[in-house]
Amino acid sequence: MAKGPGESAAVDAIPRDYNFADDLFRRFRDKGWLERTAFIDPRGRCSYGRLVARAKKFGAVLTEKGIRPGERVLMCLLDTVDWPSVFLGTVYAGGVAVPVNTLMTEDDYRFMLADSGARMLVVSQELLPKFEKLVSALPDFHLIVAGSHKELPHQDLDKLIDGVDGADRAASPTTRDSIAFWLYTSGSTGRPKAAVHVHADLRLTNDLYAAPTLGITANDVCFSVAKLFFAYGLGNAMTFPLSVGAATVLLPDRPTPDSVAEILKTHQVTVFYAVPTFYAAFLASPSALPRDTLKLRCCVSAGEALPSEIGRRWRERYGVDILDGLGSTEMLHIFLSNRPGDVKYGTSGKPVPGYDIRLVDDDGRVIETSGEMGELQVRGPTSAVMYWNNREQSRSTFLGEWTRSGDKYIRDEEGYYVYCGRRDDMLKVGGIYVSPFEVEGALQTHPDVLEAAVVAWPDNDDLIKPKAFVVLKSTGAACDTLALALQEHCKQKLAPYKYPRWIEFRADLPKTATGKIQRFRLRAEITGR
Repeated sequence: MAKGPGESAAVDAIPRDYNFADDLFRRFRDKGWLERTAFIDPRGRCSYGRLVARAKKFGAVLTEKGIRPGERVLMCLLDTVDWPSVFLGTVYAGGVAVPVNTLMTEDDYRFMLADSGARMLVVSQELLPKFEKLVSALPDFHLIVAGSHKELPHQDLDKLIDGVDGADRAASPTTRDSIAFWLYTSGSTGRPKAAVHVHADLRLTNDLYAAPTLGITANDVCFSVAKLFFAYGLGNAMTFPLSVGAATVLLPDRPTPDSVAEILKTHQVTVFYAVPTFYAAFLASPSALPRDTLKLRCCVSAGEALPSEIGRRWRERYGVDILDGLGSTEMLHIFLSNRPGDVKYGTSGKPVPGYDIRLVDDDGRVIETSGEMGELQVRGPTSAVMYWNNREQSRSTFLGEWTRSGDKYIRDEEGYYVYCGRRDDMLKVGGIYVSPFEVEGALQTHPDVLEAAVVAWPDNDDLIKPKAFVVLKSTGAACDTLALALQEHCKQKLAPYKYPRWIEFRADLPKTATGKIQRFRLRAEITGR
């Protein structure tokens, strides 16, 4: 099937001989951005020129340590200027950057080290204890520690960078289809899978989504709740702002409503990225700031579908819409999105130009009519090449030009796509599909509800019905009377068969590091009833 005009034009604009980091560095110089602020972290400001120097020097360190083009460099770094310095330096030198989630377990890291075959690890000092035992026995392996404030028996990133000369170093002669980096999936079920991406993918997410949809300029200040090691955060806090000369604020610590409110106010952030869970927590927090203290012009949500009520409340408070969209690690960033001036809450918007969307039913038939639920599949130029070392999952997910999302959607009569849940989260009640997201959205319109998760639960006859796990804004309000009130509230909002038969109040819900609710952990409680 022929590529769409948006995709073809974007790909054709990238020459075959291409190195993404070199492309960026040349742009910084040609646009006169070298003195501009690229990043702000707790250590201060880093200019575009300093970023280029640090990245090129790190590339020289790789050569000095014998890391050859195509070899993997594992990165477990907190969000500071060290992160883009190491990532871009690795890509510039032709290596393969493998950033990993900083919140994983030692067992996860053991798997990733073995799976990737990395010969180097760059790790923040705070995260070093999870790795020291793992790497001590690895042969021909280099351990580099970043942000060290004390003498350690390991190589220090700053000292290594300061000790080499990379100013005149040329970029590795890669192509647009050369492998540049891997991103491990969240691993919410089973072992993480490494989605393999090429140099062109990074530029294409900016050219197809960020530039036309978000319209970021050199005057913007960006902040992302999602960290750089996520596909979502990688675009938000590095690729997109660096492509236009904007500044980005980096937070190495866990984001909280208090810390984010301070960043938004102090740095007068204009482009803000978060996940639905964080938007809800921020709105419910005493730290939520009044509108006139902020300069927000663009707010983006991804990671999980945004409940309509949260979007409307945010717009009422801050006068700016949240642009909800759908992206994935496999596609690198957002390919389905609402747009400025074209926001329909309760939907993920319409396809980003350059990407094609289709819905497929349980029998593999492409759905042509609106209103019928199917699994969403996407075609576009930023799809990962494969999952590393996982042929079975690669063949199941990457279907030629099409990539399976694992999400169930409906396309409405206006062409907007409505999220119904993950493929394995859907309920069938009385033979009829029920979307847990729809029931959760109804619950979240109740003034006492902060968060909700709905899962399939067997009744006394082992027939499946919806059960809701609810987090209240005030934990002291939990009682049987409120549970009945929430059920009645859902009956008023939904078809009668969709209301949750059970309401269980919780202090919090299990989530991935990206803020996605892990419904499978709640379903697993069935065996312990």
